Amino acid sequence: MTGNANQGTNLDPWYGSYAARTAGLAASEVRALFAVASRPEVVSLAGGMPFVSALPTELLTEAVERTVRERAGVALQYGSGQGMPQLREQILDVMALEGIRAGVDDVVVTTGSQHALELLAKLFLDPGDVVIAEGPSYVTAITVFKSFQGEVVHAPMDDGGLNPQALRETIARVRAEGRTIKFLYTIPSFHNPMGVTLSWERRMEVLEICRTEGILVVEDNPYGLLYFDQPAPHAMRSVEEDGVIYLGTFSKTLAPGMRVGWAVAPHAIREKLVLANEAAVLSPGTFGQTVVSEYLSTADWKGQIDTFRGVYRERRDAMLSALQEQLPSLSWTTPNGGFYVWLTLPPELDSKAMLPRAVKELVAYTPGTAFYADGGGRNAMRLSFCYPTPDFIREGIRRLANVINGELSLVSEFSKTAPLQLRPALDSDRVLPPNIG
Repeated sequence: MTGNANQGTNLDPWYGSYAARTAGLAASEVRALFAVASRPEVVSLAGGMPFVSALPTELLTEAVERTVRERAGVALQYGSGQGMPQLREQILDVMALEGIRAGVDDVVVTTGSQHALELLAKLFLDPGDVVIAEGPSYVTAITVFKSFQGEVVHAPMDDGGLNPQALRETIARVRAEGRTIKFLYTIPSFHNPMGVTLSWERRMEVLEICRTEGILVVEDNPYGLLYFDQPAPHAMRSVEEDGVIYLGTFSKTLAPGMRVGWAVAPHAIREKLVLANEAAVLSPGTFGQTVVSEYLSTADWKGQIDTFRGVYRERRDAMLSALQEQLPSLSWTTPNGGFYVWLTLPPELDSKAMLPRAVKELVAYTPGTAFYADGGGRNAMRLSFCYPTPDFIREGIRRLANVINGELSLVSEFSKTAPLQLRPALDSDRVLPPNIG
């Protein structure tokens, strides 16, 4: 069997046959980390995996058993491209906690909210179209937009989230260059990767800017219910129905393996989403939808979300206290919910270049460059506190501090300056505690 040899390569004889849009498909730095981070001896502060061990497995088992015993005719059959009506009705109750009022026909169930992002990219992006996204932004959203030949342009963030004035300036600059902006992609609550939350005042200002400029808003909200101290402001979709597409998921409040998410969109967009959904998968998985629906019908799902809040609050506190103890000279965000802390390094350090040394020291993180389409974030990293136990988190930060101190010493040595340590090296740094976690 031969491919187009003239256009192929020794490694891939079909290289010349790929569509031009596949140039945007590349393994993300997060994906490349999973093989390394899954080794048991590595403390992984890299991945955003929910702590599913906190789930009430007996209730989920019962939901699965009821699904097979009582609803197999529905759960094992093709379904609607819009999703099961009963589940869509239950999703309305979930969104009501975020201040959203919608009708059952407004909801489109998708195979996780990641799939909703792909459907939106397919519907809206022509080659060269611009998506404005926060800088930094969710790594796989960037990958999806690029895979449809969209161009991601970042609007800068600060400790309060997306900066409205920076958004205005970004819109003006892109349009002055003659480029077409299709939508703003934003994660306003417990942002991935920064962990910060946009205030109500800023949300209103961002909406007003986009309304004035005629720009659609895609509001991605996977973490909104996972607050620690006080709830996030209501969703943007709660006050703007015509100009906001809202994305939700059960991946963080139930389990990612279910692959059940949803989109709420204006009527015309919703109709196209359903058609695109049918073209892609015929219907979102009915078995997973039925299990989720059974769980929502019989379990105390609000109480379970509160349990998750307690688990993640304890782990966030462990990470923040460890950072203060081990790396007091650096700066980081203090999230009030979600999964992530954003750590800023001294400007002379490169988190991506530093990663092999970190893995050698048995700790993993996600370099800041993964969250930028333009190579930004060189001296930053995302630290995840959602999965490791508090003891593992403390040990991981200790190892990370050793790596950062070592890199700073090398920089000082090569620049002929006095070595700079964020804290003195300790004998205990060379000894691993016997039982972590």
